[in-house]
Formats: sequence, structure tokens, C-alpha cells
Amino acid sequence: MTSQLKAAILIISETAAQDPSTDRCIPLLEDVFKQSKQWEVSQTKLVRDDIFEIQQSITRWTDGNEIVNLIVTSGGTGFATKDHTPEAVNPLIHKHASGLVHGMLAASLAVTPFALMSRPVAGVRNGTLILTLPGSPKGAKENLESVIKLLPHACQQAAGADSRSLHSGGIKKLEQDAGVQSGTASAPSHQHHHHHGHNHSHGHGHSGPVAHTDPSSRPQSNDPRAGPTARHRSSPYPMLSVDEALKLIHDFTPPAKIEKVRIDENLGGAVLAEDVKAPESVPAFRASIVDGYAVRVAEGSPSPKGVFPVAFASHAQATDIKDLQEGQIARITTGAPLPPGSNAVVMVEDTVIHSMTDDGQEEREVEILTDQVKPGENVREIGSDVKEGDVIMKKGEGITVVGGEFGLLASVGASEVSVYKRPIVGVLSTGDEIVPHDRPGPLRLGEVRDTNRPTLLTAVRNSRYEAVDLGIASDKAGALEETLRDGLRRVDVIITSGGVSMGELDLLKPTIEHSLGGTIHFGRVSMKPGKPTTFATVPFKSNAGERQTKVIFSLPGNPASAVVTFHLFVLPSLHHASGVEPAGLPRAKVILEQDVRLDDKRNEYHRVLVTLREDGGLYATSTGMQRSSRIGSFKGANALLCLPVRKGSLGKGEKVDALLMGKLLNE
Repeated sequence: MTSQLKAAILIISETAAQDPSTDRCIPLLEDVFKQSKQWEVSQTKLVRDDIFEIQQSITRWTDGNEIVNLIVTSGGTGFATKDHTPEAVNPLIHKHASGLVHGMLAASLAVTPFALMSRPVAGVRNGTLILTLPGSPKGAKENLESVIKLLPHACQQAAGADSRSLHSGGIKKLEQDAGVQSGTASAPSHQHHHHHGHNHSHGHGHSGPVAHTDPSSRPQSNDPRAGPTARHRSSPYPMLSVDEALKLIHDFTPPAKIEKVRIDENLGGAVLAEDVKAPESVPAFRASIVDGYAVRVAEGSPSPKGVFPVAFASHAQATDIKDLQEGQIARITTGAPLPPGSNAVVMVEDTVIHSMTDDGQEEREVEILTDQVKPGENVREIGSDVKEGDVIMKKGEGITVVGGEFGLLASVGASEVSVYKRPIVGVLSTGDEIVPHDRPGPLRLGEVRDTNRPTLLTAVRNSRYEAVDLGIASDKAGALEETLRDGLRRVDVIITSGGVSMGELDLLKPTIEHSLGGTIHFGRVSMKPGKPTTFATVPFKSNAGERQTKVIFSLPGNPASAVVTFHLFVLPSLHHASGVEPAGLPRAKVILEQDVRLDDKRNEYHRVLVTLREDGGLYATSTGMQRSSRIGSFKGANALLCLPVRKGSLGKGEKVDALLMGKLLNE
């Protein structure tokens, strides 16, 4: 058994994922492997027709601790809108096995011309061969039978076997070992069913947005290893609206995680993940609310009036206090505990000193001038502010850095609370032309100082998230992949800038898809500045073996574009991941101080300074030229005008929506 090759079967079907009893494909495929006698089916799984779930399952068998020699998938290879298997598998492939695809299609064409409507994929990731089969059990079985005799040889090579030894006997020996003959197929009667409806004998209803480009019209991204002439001349990503992009961010940002944290100054900006109950009452003792004298007042009787000896003093400090005896009074300060035996406090304003001690430092006797003091007067009772067990803060409430939430939690003796964990954010610049902003000396021709990284690090920290400086990555594909993998081990979200346009060295998107096995949910947004903004998720295994999903935002390299897209896209994702609602910048209506030209093709986010005037209005003044490379347009800016798509301009005095980035200024 140890010499057998290991295979995994992945069934892609909405219905079968919900009810495994409806699946008929796994037994048929297992039987094909069993008859071959060279295979052990070590893993089987059923998943929804969801790109992320498919990729997560495959990479567990290619990159994790459960590595197999062969993965066969069944389902999702047709042209139906719900069929996404090729889009999920293609980005994972390191080496495409087009010969296997052609072989299956050729055998299918001998049966029906409709075989051309199928979209099979075959290739190698790491040391594992991946093969996609149609959704019907019969079609999947026949397709696997058509290539099963050739797969051991392919898997041995993919796993790193010595090619010279494998081919030492020549082609005839290989054919003999595989049980095939030249010019014949191993199972010529099979059909490669294309199944427009993805008939897995289960039926399914895939829901949720998919950010991938339609593969029937063009591929997804450049191969990082391809030369300039093999790369796209136009972007393969569909142009989304800002609202569509924000919905994808909402849908695919990993859900917030919960953690217990100590109550200290680092709590500012966190959101509670559960109700907080007071572990003790406030105040915890009966306390005076004025400076004066503690007295004993009988119910229904006038309060004592006249001259009384001052027995002792009660101060607002931790100490043992004597009992107050009949006929005595005690001097008491605001906030101090009431002495046992007393039940009211006479304000100092209602008394006069009658006599002093011999040293002249203390009052010996005090005359009380009123008999109208009632029991409980000027006394703060136990729990009158907060009772033990009261809910003092509710799930979903934020702990601000300017409010009294921290003080409230501290006042009741709470030591820790459950909050939504705030993601750690790494910031990375890309490009061989980028040099540190503080490098001494003049720039060489072609060099550019790194303004985006320090700017984005500051923006992340000002938003109350931990930021990690990931440095500057090279434009070389292998170096970029290594930097990203290292960053994913350290942070939850990576923000990159640069490398997302159409240039020869713009390799972020293909590196995310081809090298990291990530899913790009969008790669172009109809906006200015910031059109090539990219949002992706990457399946990742932590050092502890935990399966995780990490987020990568690839922002444009132009400085103004990077800052705008951080506030517009990255910040809402961080908010979703840390329980902050509503997510993103606050929105307000502002009054234009000058005419603003509109764009008839894309939404524009115009940098402005918003001022609060005496009439209560918010007035917006442009920061000047809005070119995407002009970081100076952010000098003094505290808001982004949300300009609509239309011809013409908005006139001075008109109202328009603005996203508020910073503190408002008073006129």
C-alpha cells in the first residue's frame, strides 16, 4: 500500500455540499481508481460552487500537511453562470498540462461536437497534478477512465522523480508499463460532457458575487514568468462601480474574531463583542456629596439643631471609620464614606464654628443652624450610580478615545472585556525604482522617493490599527512572492502600493493569483483617482497550522490615488473585520465654495478642506489641482467630495456629499 499513489476527489455542488447523500460521483470515481490498482483515494470532500471554498480545499491538498499526488474535481466546468471551477483552479496552476486536456477533448469529440463546450483544466501545483472533470457521474467516470493509465507517469514526474530513469526504456517501454498503445486512446468510448447546467445530479444555486473576469472571453492576469510580449495589452478585469466594489469588500472581508483583552489605555478604538456587566456597585459605600458634618436623623423627627462636639473627621480615602455615637457629629468631605451610625450630612454652609481645639487647628464644637435636614440628605447611596450586575455597555458599542467609556469600565472594577480583534496591517511599497524617503543624497535618474509607505502607515495608525512596516519589495516576481508570503505570516491585511497597472513590471495581480493561489475579487474600479485598485483574499496556513484567510489591498502607486483608495476601500474592510459599524468614513452634505468640473465617465473623489461656519453650514474649498500623482492635493484636506458621473460642473453654493477624513475647522 505504501507504494500506491494518493488521490483526492473534490465534488463541487451546492446540493451535495448540503446533503452528501445526494452525491453519486464519489463511489464511481473511487471504483475507477480501485480498478487501476495503483491508487489509494485518501481524501474526499464536497464543497459549494464557490471559488474560495474550491481553492481552499485544493491548496490544503497541495500546500498543507495532507499532500496528495492527484486531485480530481467534478462539477462546474460548463458555461452556466454558476460554473466557476476553471476560474478557481486556473490561478492555482504552476504548470499547465494542456496535453491531458487535449486528449480528453479529442476522445469526447469522437462522440459529440458539443464536447467543445466543456472547459476542462489540468496542471501541476507544487508536486500535485490537478484534473477537472464534468459534473455528471457518468461523464466524470468516463473522462477519468480516458487518462487514468497515463496519470501515474505524470504524477511521478510532478513529484520530482528522475526523468532520465523514468524514460530509460524509451517510449515503447512507457507504453507497455502504462498498458497503452501508440495511436489509441485508453477509453475511446467516453464522453466529455459539457453540461451547461452543471448537472451533478444534485443541482445547485450558487449565490454571492464573483470578482473574476469571465474566462470565456479572456484570461485573468499575466503569468509572472511570461515575457512582455506575452502580457495583456488591456486589463482582463471588469470595471466595477464604487458601490459594487464596496459590496465585494463587505462580502469577502473575513469575519471579525473575538478576544479577551485587559482594560487599559490600548482599548481605545475597540468594539465590544459582548455585553459588559458591573462586577461591583458604584459607589460601593454610602458617600457624602458635600463638605459638611455627618449626623444622625431620626425618621419623622426634626434634625438635630444646636451645638455638638465634633468626634472625628471622615476624608475621601481608604481608612477605618469609627461609629458615630448619639449626640456626636463628624466632619466629612465630598466623596468620603459616611460613618456608621450616621444617615445624613449637614452642609458646611448651614453651620458655624462654636469653639476650637487648644492648638487652634481644628473645630472642637460646631453649631448646626437648621433642623430641616432629612434622613439620606446629601448622601449618595450604594449602587445609586451603577448597581452590581447592571449592563453598563452593550455588544457593538465602541470604546472611544474621547468619551467616558474607559472611565465607566474602570469605575466598576472590570479588569477585562471581550472585543472584536483589530486586524494587524502591513504596508508594503513595490518597485525597483522606489527608495526610502529618508535616504540621504540626490536621486539617480529614474529613482522615486517612497512617499506612499510612510503616508499609509500613518493613516493606518491614526485609524487605531496596529501597522507593520514591510519595507520595499522588488519588481521581480520571485522576490515579490517571497515578500508577500513573509508579510502574510506577520499580519492579517497587507496594503501594497504600485504594481497594479498594465506595465511590464506590474506583477502584483499575477503574483497574487498564480503564486499565492489568491482570489482577486476586483481589479478595476470606475473612479478617479484609483482606477486600478485591487482587492484580493488569500488562503493561508499559520505557523500553528490554523487555516486562515488573509486580505491584500493593492493600491495604485500615485500618491493621491493611494490615500483616496485607503480611505474609500481599505478602511471599510478594517472596520468590517473589527466590528465597527457603520463602516467607512462619515458622510455629510457640504456647500461648494467654487465651481467644480465633473467627469462624465467616472466618479471622482475631490480633495477639499471643509470648514464649519457660524451659520452651521459645512463649506468645502478645493485643495487645488487633483492629478493622481499630486500628493500636495492632500495638504490641509480633511474630506473627499463625492462627485457624480455627468457632464458639466457643479456650481458654487451647490450641496454635494463629502466623506470626512479629519477634524473639521471652525471659521
